[in-house]
Amino acid sequence: MARKLSPRERRAARVRRAIRKKGGNRPRLSVFRSHKYIYAQVIDDKKGHTLAAASSNEPEMRKKLKSTGNVEAAFEVGKLIAERAKKAGVDKVVFDRGGYLYHGRVKALAEGAREGGLDF
Repeated sequence: MARKLSPRERRAARVRRAIRKKGGNRPRLSVFRSHKYIYAQVIDDKKGHTLAAASSNEPEMRKKLKSTGNVEAAFEVGKLIAERAKKAGVDKVVFDRGGYLYHGRVKALAEGAREGGLDF
């Protein structure tokens, strides 16, 4: 028997379904938010590969940041993921908020990625 999905997992699946319909052939910028850290990945769903990844849990980010779980950290992770995605040859993505509200840390990550040069 399949396990029951949490409300966030159901929202994430709904968002992902909409992205597949409207996203075209762009890679997906996926966000995961925990209480202590924030993570971002650029994923090519056609091949099933992660093209770039960044998080506030990386050693250089933890040294650089005062706190790893706030809006400032999310903004820096957004800039870092944009830099790594551009290095991997990706400049246009579809933003997957992962079932989270587009507010606070998720919004800051998106703004950092846009400032870093990603188009979505």
